[in-house]
Amino acid sequence: MALATRFGRNHTSIRSQNPLSNEEIKAVTPSIFAAEKHGSRSERYTYIPTIEVLEGLRREGFQPFMACQARCRDEGKREHTKHMLRLRRADHIVSGEANEIILLNSHDGTSSYQMLAGTFRFVCCNGMVCGDTLNDFRVPHKGNIVDNVIEGAFRVVEDFELINGQVDGMKSLTLNDAEQQAFAHSALALKYDPEAGGAPITEQQILEPKRREDVGNDLWRTFNRVQERMLQGGVRGRTTNGRRVTTRPVTGIDSDIKLNRALWVLAEHMKKLKAE
Repeated sequence: MALATRFGRNHTSIRSQNPLSNEEIKAVTPSIFAAEKHGSRSERYTYIPTIEVLEGLRREGFQPFMACQARCRDEGKREHTKHMLRLRRADHIVSGEANEIILLNSHDGTSSYQMLAGTFRFVCCNGMVCGDTLNDFRVPHKGNIVDNVIEGAFRVVEDFELINGQVDGMKSLTLNDAEQQAFAHSALALKYDPEAGGAPITEQQILEPKRREDVGNDLWRTFNRVQERMLQGGVRGRTTNGRRVTTRPVTGIDSDIKLNRALWVLAEHMKKLKAE
């Protein structure tokens, strides 16, 4: 059963409790099944559809639980535009969090195959992207793509133990009120330029828990509350000129990954500062 299907301004996405079928994926991300490369690509471009790579990953035990595709203003590139899959192993399915492989690709020249490490938190359906200290494995569109992507997937899996250590460290670290405010203030500055008026919402608003599982002063839950509010939007505030606004969700694939990674790095910096 699908947890969520979202049709946003910049992409469509689906997330499920169970591994997604090809039919479910194709309904929102047809570019994963593109029949051929975009006409702008040269003869040197090796075309392997993402679905073929996905089938190779499935054979190795990696199952897709989330898929999304960027919307494209150029209709001629719509069937080849950037898309993202989040996959995990069968033995990483039932727990409070699950480590995931994030697979990015396009067939219009805007992206190579790229794999990142991520973490998914079940209680709030948040998909996090781990910081830039971990593997960022890229496979160009040439050579033996399927085997190279599978190799990259296993290299990303090697980082999962490190991720688990980072999460455990965040869970064991308590922040006082001032430290939580400082974290939230720095997080808002990642999305809203202070020189352009800053954020229309306050630190306290993005620190507010949405569910009882989020109540607590440890860095992990503080990070999750902030991450969910900033990525999912829906927070009411006011601009500097007093106009009422509601924050928008981050729907672009690149914007999602950029902000997610920056928030993770910010949490890691907070952890290091507390250890000094």
